[in-house]
Amino acid sequence: MAERLLNRRIRLLAALLAALFAVAVARTTWLQAVQAPSFESLAQGQQRETIRLPAGRGTIYDRMGVPLAIGEEATTVFANPQQIRQPRLVATAVARDLGLDQKTVLKLLSDRSRGFVYLARKADPRRVKALQSRDIVGLGFYPEERRAYPQRKVAASVVGYAGLDNEGLAGLELQYEQALSGRDGAETIVRDPFGRMLDVVAARPAREGKDIHVSLDQRLQAEVEQVLRQTRASWGAKGATAIVMDPRTGGILAMAVEPGYDANAYGEQPIDGVRNRAVTDTYEPGSTFKVVTVAAALEERVVSPTTTFTLPYSIQVSDRVIHDAELRGTENMTVAQILSRSSNVGAITLALSLGRDRLAEWIDRFGFGSSTGIDFPGESGGIVLPPKKWTGSTIGNVPIGQGIAVTPIQMAAAYSAIANGGVLIRPHLIQRVGDRRVPAGEKRRIFSRHTAQLLTAMMQDVVESGSGTHASVPGFTVAGKTGTAAKPDPTGGYSDTRYVASFVGFAPARSPRIVVLVAVDEPKGTIWGGEVAAPAFSKIARFALQYLEVQPDAPETLDATG
Repeated sequence: MAERLLNRRIRLLAALLAALFAVAVARTTWLQAVQAPSFESLAQGQQRETIRLPAGRGTIYDRMGVPLAIGEEATTVFANPQQIRQPRLVATAVARDLGLDQKTVLKLLSDRSRGFVYLARKADPRRVKALQSRDIVGLGFYPEERRAYPQRKVAASVVGYAGLDNEGLAGLELQYEQALSGRDGAETIVRDPFGRMLDVVAARPAREGKDIHVSLDQRLQAEVEQVLRQTRASWGAKGATAIVMDPRTGGILAMAVEPGYDANAYGEQPIDGVRNRAVTDTYEPGSTFKVVTVAAALEERVVSPTTTFTLPYSIQVSDRVIHDAELRGTENMTVAQILSRSSNVGAITLALSLGRDRLAEWIDRFGFGSSTGIDFPGESGGIVLPPKKWTGSTIGNVPIGQGIAVTPIQMAAAYSAIANGGVLIRPHLIQRVGDRRVPAGEKRRIFSRHTAQLLTAMMQDVVESGSGTHASVPGFTVAGKTGTAAKPDPTGGYSDTRYVASFVGFAPARSPRIVVLVAVDEPKGTIWGGEVAAPAFSKIARFALQYLEVQPDAPETLDATG
């Protein structure tokens, strides 16, 4: 009996051992045949790791070599949660050293389904150094570069910004992304089971991005922005825009919008707040557009500056009655007086002499309705109706700058063509990319030098005795034109309370070195370009001419203080 019970127990034990052996064989077969690839991948992932070596982004310099956008040293901290033995303790150390939220870090470190998590992108290297000294298994560090803008608000709307991954998102950072970004490198490293690096088995060096030099001048840009801030505050305006352009080359020396923003804090701004409105936005130019009408009439030999017209206070064009800004009786005015006194009736009379098709051709010749081709993203071409879509009253609106939408950069380019003797030049912002010098903008003659001289003389009268006297600059001759334009009302027609006040001109008028445009959006108290924008033009032009060391061409107009 005892022997039979013993044999039964031996057979039961043998059966159990056989069953366990069968399970072990089956498990081994499953791991080797089915799960082997995934475990091999996991093992390699724990031993081998490919790390990106970011390329240094090129620096953006102004024309004098002042940095506008630079790369700063930073360190990115990452972790392999599968190698973190005490997530809570590690999370406490990481949070304390890097100034992070401990709960957020703990959540990342506790997720053992992941082999890689970012703990901090582009952290301050000084703070990271303390964490590195702890030599915690499962944490990793690699150097990166973060974009910084040392001039802060100055030229932010032009330079733009790069995002967390150093990819250009706006402005010149976006326009020249390919040149600035370079090419990232990579290296593959081998680690031991504790996460310590043993060897580098493959490497591809990074190719650094190229530096770019722009035509902007940081000092002039800062001054222009300051003038715009003062002007906007003085008139309680919604916004303001200014451009300073070299009419000889098309180079943009300053381009500012107000309100501006700090490029280092671009993420805190609404999308609308970081747009460069000098290039992307349109407005109805009002009387500053009258120079196009007058230029066309002069070049087509329809009139001369002394041609005289008898002009009533108002004129009917189809179903519209249009009058001058100031109440007056019927007067005789020369073409020069039509421009200097900014007569709507006079400008429309000249347009009627030209006719619809010839006027439309000249609008196109000046570049309106098409982008200027400036090297900046998001440029608008403006809004210009083709002649076949003109109504009966269009020829009464367009000659005085209504029913047409332009960009500030288009207006600056158009006035540059007058300043340089009749040549339309493509405006540009870039002077050099890496070692390659960027050629000046394309040029095409649109009217004769003689017509440009006639226009300049007439525009000098605007500043000396017409609507633009506040634009004068002591010691220099100035030519320009005022503009006051009611803004279109969303419900139809034009607003009675919202206007754009502007002034565009150049100096010295006898040998122009700068073209300056100032446009003030929705000023309060007064709406006239001669009172709101012309003084800002004067301040900008005076600083620019002195800063550029341009010799006065009218020293007799200097005051006692010089």
